[in-house]
Amino acid sequence: TIDEVPSSVSIVGFKTLQQNLNITTHLGDILENRVAGLAPSTGLSSNFGQTLRGRNLLIMVDGVPQSTPLRNGAMDLRALDPAVIERIEVVKGATAIYGNGAAGGLINYFTRNPRTTKLLNSHTSVGITGSLVKGRNSMGGRVSQMFFGDKGLSNFVVSGVYEQTGEYRDAKGDVLPPVYGLGETDSYNAFTKLSYAFNANHKVQATYNFYSSRQPTNYETVNGDYKTGKKTTAKLGENKGVPQGVRGNHNASLQFSGNTGVVNTRYGADVYYQSVDNIFFYSETFVDGGVSRILSKKNGARLVLNTPILWKHVDANFTYGLDAQRDVTSQPLVDGRLWVPEMDMFNLAPFVQTKFTFFDKLVLKGGIRYEKVNIGVADYETLPTKNTTTGAVTPSMDVKGGDLKYSAFVSNVGLRYNLSDYFSPYLSFSQGFSVSDIGLVLRSARVNDIAKINTEAVIINNYEGGFVSRNKKLRFEATGYVSKSSLGANSVFQNGIFVVVRTPERIWGYELAADMQVLKNLQAGLTYTYVEGKLDADNDGKYDGVKDEYLPGQRIAPPKLTGYVDYAVAPGKLNLLLQYTGIMGRDRFARNSSGSYDPYKAPVRGYHIFNSSIGYNFNETTTPNLGVENMLNEDYFTARSQYGAFNDSYTKGKGAAYRLTLNVKL
Repeated sequence: TIDEVPSSVSIVGFKTLQQNLNITTHLGDILENRVAGLAPSTGLSSNFGQTLRGRNLLIMVDGVPQSTPLRNGAMDLRALDPAVIERIEVVKGATAIYGNGAAGGLINYFTRNPRTTKLLNSHTSVGITGSLVKGRNSMGGRVSQMFFGDKGLSNFVVSGVYEQTGEYRDAKGDVLPPVYGLGETDSYNAFTKLSYAFNANHKVQATYNFYSSRQPTNYETVNGDYKTGKKTTAKLGENKGVPQGVRGNHNASLQFSGNTGVVNTRYGADVYYQSVDNIFFYSETFVDGGVSRILSKKNGARLVLNTPILWKHVDANFTYGLDAQRDVTSQPLVDGRLWVPEMDMFNLAPFVQTKFTFFDKLVLKGGIRYEKVNIGVADYETLPTKNTTTGAVTPSMDVKGGDLKYSAFVSNVGLRYNLSDYFSPYLSFSQGFSVSDIGLVLRSARVNDIAKINTEAVIINNYEGGFVSRNKKLRFEATGYVSKSSLGANSVFQNGIFVVVRTPERIWGYELAADMQVLKNLQAGLTYTYVEGKLDADNDGKYDGVKDEYLPGQRIAPPKLTGYVDYAVAPGKLNLLLQYTGIMGRDRFARNSSGSYDPYKAPVRGYHIFNSSIGYNFNETTTPNLGVENMLNEDYFTARSQYGAFNDSYTKGKGAAYRLTLNVKL
């Protein structure tokens, strides 16, 4: 349970998700408002820059990894439609419990369960969307149908979702540019979950989910000018390449669980398959232009055993098992040219986690995980690229492949003292293991052998302390942390391409979160997030030297303040939700010689967004809802477009928009 965890965990529950679906289906926006520590939403199909505590995070669906850490394309946050999500758990900070990619923590989407005792139930949702600023061509539609039921030993959920968006417009009514855009997008989600209990001790569950979201746009980007403050816009025209987005994300899993019959030991055995095909935008970076795609396939299995042991005044619990995964990832161009060669990774990781509870108050948790990783790369030739500003071409290079081998022990230990409801302090230390973005390193190689490339894994040490205070009406949590890595993997933009800088890093910050039942029919909450980080460029163990500098904007987000008010105006009939997201300023870098800023090293000016929804229950089965995004029509540049300082993505945020939905439950 959450009261036994000696670190910060955020839960986004079913009710919150359903309410937010009446405002937006963008998971980045939903999580931005409810999760302290998570960076501002990009408002795009790409979540590049929406870090967790300044580091990349691992996205999972029912425990199945969705992220592509070998070549992080940052399109994993939108791995499925939120209509099929039961709850979201966000574990913050580097964690030894899960493996590669969880440097900043993880977000686990748990899919829908029947939540019924009836044999057949139906939930139909139909809606329309559009701009409140300029409605022309902005209207979109959405239809979602779910059937679910329970027949004692077996239950099922079957769902289908289709959504088409119209043109997205900013606060001035101008069409937002198409690169990573969500306007004019066709999205599909098919989901099924079947469960059968052989008896009281053994159960099997099969799950499949398919998600696709692509943008067949009629617009092309018109570059802005960051230096003069001119925004990037769009104009009608043929968009080069093929529709960008998620061409297909498949998840299939088979899970067995139950009792072994030996000393009360429970077991869980999972096998899974996941594949994704992410299509990116047309880029002149490639000689003669081109569109890249990330192809990734994962096969995996996990065996988990859990044995409880009860001694006098001590409740002990041991969780142990084995993870095995094969991940094959590459980044070719759509036309067949190879940008990132195929990386074939096999990861084997035994682990053990323990929990001891003394006198029902003192909780000690700890564990260890051994990571053994092998990544095979065949001989390859780098792809010629050009600097779109100067026109200079970086020639191709023949690179000898080979095997990259990693092994590491990572551990965690934490202590929580549930002294009283009013004060429950905790302390923890946890390590994370991450193979840095190998694909990014390989595609920009300037040596003839991968053995000469610094592809060493990143080990993160995370120190955290905090407390929880609660009474009948209020829950308040405060958390502070320091995250260190003796060898970081910070990607920087040099000469028109991304390269990886390997220097020590230190990130620190704190988070505050409060939820209060103000009245029986009124609930409110606040969160505040502060994070900062620096590079030890001269590697002297200090972060105050002349060469040491702050981490860039795509890693470190500006402070964030969020809040919500959930008011049942007429309980059981009329409900009002109001949400606020405030992004504060961050200014850590000097101007360059041209009088502007280097990429990802530009200041962020604050902005404030209010969203709302109102729903009325006609009866037990029928509920219309009206949701409004950016209800005050704030005219702002997103945090990502500000710190990026690129002329082709200096983009405004979405203006005021509506979502009218009718929900029918039978």
